[in-house]
Amino acid sequence: MDTTLLSKPSQRTEVTEFAADPAGSPVQQLFVRSPAVISRRNAGETLIVPLRAKVGALASIYTFNATGSLLWQSLESPQGIFSLIEIVQREFATSRDQAEREVKQFLNDTLSVGLVEICQEVSMAVMNSAAQGELRSSASH
Repeated sequence: MDTTLLSKPSQRTEVTEFAADPAGSPVQQLFVRSPAVISRRNAGETLIVPLRAKVGALASIYTFNATGSLLWQSLESPQGIFSLIEIVQREFATSRDQAEREVKQFLNDTLSVGLVEICQEVSMAVMNSAAQGELRSSASH
């Protein structure tokens, strides 16, 4: 698995598994593609062009390798970091640590250049109650 996910270096931000809401409770961030970009698959790579005033900013074209392309495809709908790690781990049969490094690098790079956005934050209490509801629902079937 190639570790260069984004072809243009960028300023780094630090993605973590959890952030804190204003009350200090842990929340999981959900990530999604920015609506201000267009993307195309070409010869096994994904090309990304940011839009500026409804025109492609050709000076800022980005390309993703196979791992970045898989993550980009997965971000068509909101995803948390844990599900992205699982997707990479499953697709490339790699260790959890390696998948986590790849996903964090991708999110850090794409967030810093505006290709990906944090679309919402889900509190752990909500996630836990939703998971418990799913368990109860599946147990009753």
